[in-house]
Amino acid sequence: MGYALLFPGQGSQSVGMAKDFVDAHPRARETFEEADDALGFKLSTLCFEGPDEELKLTANTQPAILAASIAVFRVVDAAASGLAPVAVAGHSLGEYSAHVAAGCLAFADALRLVRRRGELMQEAVPVGTGAMAAVIGLDEEPLRALVESVSAEGDGIVTVANLNSPGQIVIAGHRGAVERAADRAKGEGARMAKMLPVSAPFHSPLMAPARHGLQPMLDETEFHDPNPQVVVNIDAAPVTAGPDARDALARQIDGPVRWIESIQAMRGDAVGAQVFAEIGPGKVLTGLGKRIDRSATWLPSPGAADLDAFLEKLTA
Repeated sequence: MGYALLFPGQGSQSVGMAKDFVDAHPRARETFEEADDALGFKLSTLCFEGPDEELKLTANTQPAILAASIAVFRVVDAAASGLAPVAVAGHSLGEYSAHVAAGCLAFADALRLVRRRGELMQEAVPVGTGAMAAVIGLDEEPLRALVESVSAEGDGIVTVANLNSPGQIVIAGHRGAVERAADRAKGEGARMAKMLPVSAPFHSPLMAPARHGLQPMLDETEFHDPNPQVVVNIDAAPVTAGPDARDALARQIDGPVRWIESIQAMRGDAVGAQVFAEIGPGKVLTGLGKRIDRSATWLPSPGAADLDAFLEKLTA
């Protein structure tokens, strides 16, 4: 059966992530040493020891999750004597991990890019000005109509940011507009509309300064043609050429994460994935996937102790 690898994004971090792999596998330890060298500070210490408050800072979280994901990927890849997925994808930040896994982007370059990406995203909107909220139980079309109505009132904008799974959509924008939209969503039938503990309105038009700020660094970075293909967030479609990968990473900063459609694209005949394996910290993508397509097989990321069992399921 064809399988795809999925890499998590921001929010999946935790102090100690991937430490079991580092303790058990030299390749994972080398990956974190490479990350420390590329960034010029002990990212590994922050990942393994915290403090949690510092790890949660966007500029730290993004390279930390990337490093943890690639450490696990490299161990899995070596243990499987070379993986052969039909496609890879990553949720938001995780798209950088996917490009590294596909040979499109050098690990050190990806680390520097996401470190700067995190800084720019935080700088784009002053803390407290923007916000995000998760809306549960309201379909996409009525929610889109609702946020357009709130934005049209002229007191801040709010937009659909993450289409995560059926019935789970994240909105983002100016805090007041997001709060009004969340309140109204409950009146429109949403089971829940919850403000998220994030410091910026990611994947909204308010992130345009971050996109413009990162563009020169992206332009200076070498991108190779990915192998396997990478299904990108912004288009929910595969890219097979380096320049297209670079362009998609720029556009996703202030564009929506079309995760439902991305999974559906990988399930389609053109890609043919039947098994999806999450690689990296947390199990968020496995949970979302089961709500998107219950007919597929979903494998959460392994711990070092259950690597053999994971590989048996992946390659069965």
